[in-house]
Amino acid sequence: MASYLPEADGYLPYWLLFIAFVSLFNTIQSFLTTSMTAQVYALAPSATNASTATKDKSSPRAEDIQVTPLQSRLFGTWTFVAKLVRLYAAYNIHDPALYQLAVLTYVVAFLHFSSEWLVFGTAKWGRGLAGPILVSVTSLMWMGTQYQFYIK
Repeated sequence: MASYLPEADGYLPYWLLFIAFVSLFNTIQSFLTTSMTAQVYALAPSATNASTATKDKSSPRAEDIQVTPLQSRLFGTWTFVAKLVRLYAAYNIHDPALYQLAVLTYVVAFLHFSSEWLVFGTAKWGRGLAGPILVSVTSLMWMGTQYQFYIK
């Protein structure tokens, strides 16, 4: 089994591999159901001010849910593309282009999720949003501090 793991030193390649497999799960569920994607995009934006939608702590009404099967599959497709980049980066951690592309997948994820939460008001803080935000921030900090170690 160890022969299938990345051969580079350190734990970052294993983290990227782990996140790639989590992303595979997220991709599959996005094609099968909208329920988990709806945990992230659980609010309808306010017509006058998107930030007011995030202040409502009650459960969203069914007509306010933004997630459609098409949106869920699109989200799953983007997640799959990010998974591929991270998977290749895990096994080729010393390649500057792949390393930087992997970093960019986390930048895009962070900007997307935080803007849906703070700007557009379609996401609410909770289990569905906390995971992607925490993973993207952790990965960005880790990859930022380890760049010189892996890219020589």
